[in-house]
Amino acid sequence: MKHLIATLLAACLAAPFASAAAPKPNFVVVFIDDMGWGDFSCFGNKEAETPNIDRFASEGIRFKSFYVNAPICSPSRCALTTGQYPQRWRITSFLNNRKDNKRRGMVQWLDPAAPTLAKSLKQQGYTCGHFGKWHLGGQRDVDEAPPITDYGYDKSLTNFEGMGPKLLPLVRTPQKKKPFKIWEDAERLGGPYTWMPRCEITTGFIDPAIGFMDQAVKDKKPFYVNLWPDDVHSPFFPSLKHWAGNKKGLYHAVLREMDVQFGRLFDHIRNSPELRGNTVVLVCSDNGPEPGAGSAGPFRGTKGMLFEGGIRSPLIAWAPGMMDASMAGSANESAVFAAFDIAPSLLALAGAQPSEELDGEDLSATLLGKSGTGRTKPIFWRRPPDRDSSGPARELPDLAVRDGEWKLLCEYDGSDPELYHLTKDPGETKNLADSRKAEVERLTRLAVGWHRSMPPDKGPALAVPPKP
Repeated sequence: MKHLIATLLAACLAAPFASAAAPKPNFVVVFIDDMGWGDFSCFGNKEAETPNIDRFASEGIRFKSFYVNAPICSPSRCALTTGQYPQRWRITSFLNNRKDNKRRGMVQWLDPAAPTLAKSLKQQGYTCGHFGKWHLGGQRDVDEAPPITDYGYDKSLTNFEGMGPKLLPLVRTPQKKKPFKIWEDAERLGGPYTWMPRCEITTGFIDPAIGFMDQAVKDKKPFYVNLWPDDVHSPFFPSLKHWAGNKKGLYHAVLREMDVQFGRLFDHIRNSPELRGNTVVLVCSDNGPEPGAGSAGPFRGTKGMLFEGGIRSPLIAWAPGMMDASMAGSANESAVFAAFDIAPSLLALAGAQPSEELDGEDLSATLLGKSGTGRTKPIFWRRPPDRDSSGPARELPDLAVRDGEWKLLCEYDGSDPELYHLTKDPGETKNLADSRKAEVERLTRLAVGWHRSMPPDKGPALAVPPKP
């Protein structure tokens, strides 16, 4: 009897410790603006070095078959934010002034009723902050959009394309060394606003984000932080000491200076005992590069296009306290997934379920290197309604689908198919549509069916007629 009582007492005393939940991980998502797949030197850039990001990658995993869900800003950000196709929320190109949004068949801002990663994480006790570009409502003359905090964020600091506190750019050129303002009308979108040198604005977002993280640690709360810089979007205004004489040189100067500024963020997380072992950091780009500026590496196409160069993004996942040490510096070449998979993946790592059905899949094990697999379902794209022609040579495909090793592009009705085997032909140079009829038929049916299931925009009306 005494032995039984002692056993039960020991079990009761141990129970609180045995059942105590592990601390929830922290999340930081860095979403760089208009940077190409091949612009980090750890992804092959030979013209400009990015040593801080390269070091970060050497401690994490590089994903080389990661995509964003649109080849242009606002819909790409919508997919990452909601975990759903941006077409569901009628955000299919960059949000502009209200007249142009209407012309293209789009809403003026993301519906606050949309599911967001931040809102779901708040239900799990997270504190959430957004620092940087928003571009999901509140820009140009759209000055009645909801504040960013309506989407689940406790604190926000944005640029000229969002509502609420913001940083606005002062710029200099060799011809005009006295600072001058651009986007001055953004003051109408709410304040307080602070004017600061354009070449330092990434630091302007990083510093308060670090303060937000440190406060969350003091409050013993897990955090989720968006850090979405203006860099490396044009117009390019590096510091005068790094000024270059052409577009690509200016772009590379901005890229290098951004890398230096991110070194402060990475060092802070790496050197903080409270953060290093329990923080997941993701770094990627929102779409492909602007023509004549960044590099898409071996891929065809640029920003605005559904070819690989417009939608494939360099992703780095860093979480040394949650990854096996053998994964440090590794590269996953084969796992095909996209930005809308991030929301369900981070929710799974937080021990949470989405509040409603998402288009993204839980790939948390893949992000941490515990699995090498990608999505089970295809990924679909629709071109921005205002981006049909790449110049006098040809019109651009309207739809695309990636399923396993295959990618198909076609028009809205399924005509003019282009079929590529991306494992063998990542540059999309050899159209196999004529020789693989069954594959074309299957993927065309999927792409057109998905397109018709989504709310329409004005893409068909704005299409450029083919050249005779």
